[in-house]
Formats: sequence, C-alpha cells, structure tokens
Amino acid sequence: MFAYVLMALIFVFGYLCIALEHPLKIDKAASAILTAVVCWTVLVLGADSILPLLAGEGASHEVTTELRHHLGEVSEILFFLMGAMTIVELIDAHEGFKVITDRIRTSKRVHLLWMIGFITFFLSAALDNLTTTIVMVSLLRKLVKEQHERWFYAGIVVIAANAGGAWSPIGDVTTTMLWIGNQITASGIVAQLFIPSLVCLLVPLLLLSLTLKGEFERPVVKPTKEERRDPTTPFERNLVFILGIGALVFVPVFKTVTHLPPYMGILLGLGVLWVVTEVLHRGKNDEDKHPLSVVGVLRKIDTTSVLFFLGILLAVSSLATAGHLTQVASALKESLGNVYAINIAIGLLSSVVDNVPLVAGAMKMYPLVSPDTLAAAGGDGWLGNFVVNGTFWELLAYCAGTGGSCLIIGSAAGVAAMGMEKINFIWYLKKISLLALLGYLAGAATYIGIATLA
Repeated sequence: MFAYVLMALIFVFGYLCIALEHPLKIDKAASAILTAVVCWTVLVLGADSILPLLAGEGASHEVTTELRHHLGEVSEILFFLMGAMTIVELIDAHEGFKVITDRIRTSKRVHLLWMIGFITFFLSAALDNLTTTIVMVSLLRKLVKEQHERWFYAGIVVIAANAGGAWSPIGDVTTTMLWIGNQITASGIVAQLFIPSLVCLLVPLLLLSLTLKGEFERPVVKPTKEERRDPTTPFERNLVFILGIGALVFVPVFKTVTHLPPYMGILLGLGVLWVVTEVLHRGKNDEDKHPLSVVGVLRKIDTTSVLFFLGILLAVSSLATAGHLTQVASALKESLGNVYAINIAIGLLSSVVDNVPLVAGAMKMYPLVSPDTLAAAGGDGWLGNFVVNGTFWELLAYCAGTGGSCLIIGSAAGVAAMGMEKINFIWYLKKISLLALLGYLAGAATYIGIATLA
C-alpha cells in the first residue's frame, strides 16, 4: 500500500514541477522523464503489494510486459509527431507559408481580425495549433506595428489555433492521441466537432468586432542584404508547400484505405518530400542546399517537446497499470454524474495544467468499449458514451483542445504566443480570457445541443 501511495505522490510532485516550469527554471521535459522513470521503478519494486494477484516473480514480469505495451502505444504518437514536425519545418525552410501571408492586403482592424481568425482556424487543422501559432504571430509582426494592438490579434490566434486543432485528427496533440488510440475516427471528429469548434471561434470574433474600429498601422521594414537573398524559387516554394500540406492531409486517407497506423502515413509523406527536395536542390552548393534538406531541418525539430510527451505519457501509463486512474474515474462518475460535466471540467482544468497528461489520463481511466461489450451489457447508457466516436471521446477532444485558451499558459499555442510577443499573463487574463471562456462554453453547449437532438 505504501508503494501505491508513493507513486501518486511522485506523480503529483512531478506534475507540479511541470506546471511551475518557469519559476523553477527546470525544463518540463526533464521533470516528465524523471517522473516516468521513478513511477515505474516504484511500481516494479512494490509490485507484490500493488498487484497482489500476481505476487512473486509474476508481478515484476507483468510490470515489464505492461511497460513494453505502453511504450509501443506512446511510440506511435511520437513517431507521428516527429514526422509531422519535420514536414512543417521543411515547408517553413522553403518559405512556403508566404503563399498565404503575402495575400493579406487589408489595413482595417476588423477585416484583419476575421482574416487572421479564419486563416489560423483552417491552417491549424491542416498543420497543428503550435506550428500555426508560430507562423501567424510571425506574420503579425510584419503586419501590425503597435505591440499592444498586436497582442489582441495574437490572443485571437491562440483561440483560433486551438479551436481549429480540435476538429482535425492532426490539428492537436490530444486529438491525435485519441485518433491513434482508435477512440475517434478522422471522419467522425471532423463531422461532429467542426460546428462546435467554429462557434468557439465565432463568439470571440463577434464580440471583439464590436470594439475594434478604424485602421492599424503597418511597420516599415527595410530588408537586409541577407533577407533580400531568396533561398528558393517561387516554383520550389509552391511545390514544397503543396506537397507538404498534401502529405499531412493524406494521412487520414492512408489510414482509412490501408488500416495501417497514422505514423506510417506520415512517414510515407516525409519520404516523398525527402526525395523531392533532394532532387530539387541537387545542383546547388552545400551551403545553400543544407538548410533546405530534411537533414538540415531535423535540427530544428522541437526534440524537447517529444521527450516531454514520452515522459508524461509513460508516467500516466504507470498510474493506469497500478490502478490509480480506475479509482479517479469512479470518483468523477460519482461526483459529477455525466460525461458532459466531466469533460467540461477537464477542459477548464487544461487551462491550468497541460492537456496532454489530462487526455492521456482520461484514455486510461475510461477504456474504449467495443460493440460486443456494449451488447453484452444490454446497451448500458453509460458504457455507450465510450464506444468509438462516442460522446465522451468527441467532447473530450473538443474540451481538451479549446479549454486551454482560457489562460495563456493553458496550451502550447498560448505559451508560444506568450514567448514570442512577451504577452503579459495579467493582460491576457483581463482582455482575452473571458472571450475564450465564452467561446469555449458556447462551443460545448453547441455540441451538447446537437448530441441531444440527434
């Protein structure tokens, strides 16, 4: 029993270190990895007391078997993310996103607000919310001169990126986790969450449109000699952009046709892009070719985030193996009573703590229910929420994806915008948080309304 309690305490302590990353000045990836290793170590050493039915040598063997099983599931997510990150970085190295950004000509505040909102919303669904936020905030620097005015648009970028990522299987890490885990399907999540996610964006846009008036001032930027030297031709830029976006969008199609895991589809797209870029730049000297190659952009991959996901997902898996999450699931069912309240609470909690471990925990707390299990239970109403594309999983994807917008530290997109633009936490809380909360609740109400009427 002591080992069981110790595991929970270690996880809570590790979680606090992750949440307090900036005050502690310790990278959250380091905290996550240590938490995972220590939790599994305590589990294997205390296996006889935690898993009494397998006392003796069988307990430690069972723990090792479970670790290998969970590592296989986690690896699918990590390989998918690494492939997607590489493709996006390759597009960026070729300045492919200029295809979009160069077409924004307006100088009116309201027009820019809606353009930025919708471009971010759809771009986030094709890429991911973090990458889209980085691209759009970089764009805003070229469009809006005054910093505090830029903050308003950056706030909308955070809301729009999280809303756009929620309805796409590749738009948010948490949604990707649910898709790879077979809790949701690509077609199901798009069909059920597009309208709620759109409502989540439209509410803040409509409210802000009532106060934003006039025109904004563009910065006057004189390009340096290095900036004037274009690394690619327009043909190369457009080709890599089209192939890269096509590779990302093709992944759900590949999974549907072949039934192979999504990471195989993303690796196929990466392989095609790799060959194409090698052929495109084979006549260039090494100095120009290297930054435009897959080998060159691999150094830009956010490896720290990959290690963080590895650590936190393995840490959550240890609690699932030991039985902690089953107890938490029962407590939530008894205290909140229905899947709508549970998911809305998870979404609001994700604005304070990272949504990745929250979703990972929910996936372990509530097992995926097969049609046979549901039929054997006589069509139990509660179990019916946990089938593939069940109400719980769909609303979890929405709530975990968009709830983080309520605080600027509540999502990867928010943290990226905060770091790039030095946005003040209190300023975001006063100016953007209420808009994000109203959008979040409106979208959740829209989903619940549609689900109730269906």
